[in-house]
Amino acid sequence: MTTNQPAATPPAVADPGPLGLAAFALSTFVLSLYNAGVLEGGKPVVVGLALFYGGLAQLLAGMWEFRTGNTFGALAFSSYGAFWLAWAAWFVWGTNQVADTTQNEQAIGIFLIAWGLFTAYMTVAATRTTTVILTVFALLTTTFFLLGIGDFAGNATIAKLGGFVGLATALAAWYGSCAGVVNSTFRKTVLPVGPRS
Repeated sequence: MTTNQPAATPPAVADPGPLGLAAFALSTFVLSLYNAGVLEGGKPVVVGLALFYGGLAQLLAGMWEFRTGNTFGALAFSSYGAFWLAWAAWFVWGTNQVADTTQNEQAIGIFLIAWGLFTAYMTVAATRTTTVILTVFALLTTTFFLLGIGDFAGNATIAKLGGFVGLATALAAWYGSCAGVVNSTFRKTVLPVGPRS
């Protein structure tokens, strides 16, 4: 004898987007203060953020996005979480491996330009998300290319400009995070994000 039992309903998963955006925003903001030349001398403080908030928390947000079925969010948060982990590893171990300062700057320039290429095609996909997310990705693409070209060419002015665009990127991401959590908490649109899809 068989009985037809309803399938178990999987537990609801909270939207991991606000966490991923917040982790990205805070790490980007602090690093960009140094890249823009606003702060000096304490850049290693970013390593802790890069490992645990920008890296680990964002990577976890990406894994939860897989669970929700959001391919864009899963790829973005997982990738940028890995970016922060890789940046921290380079800062801790990589900088001591290359004695030539020019070669070191060119290597990090290539690293950043490659991330700019990845971010550029994610920007194309972001045109079908929200205006806020599209803004974050357009600014981040610009940030990566400016920092990468600045480092590769040894041009501090271009790299500093990349730092300022990075600050704008962080602010846009913070807005997206804030909108996600506030709109969810109030169960209505308090902060508009401009849906594009």
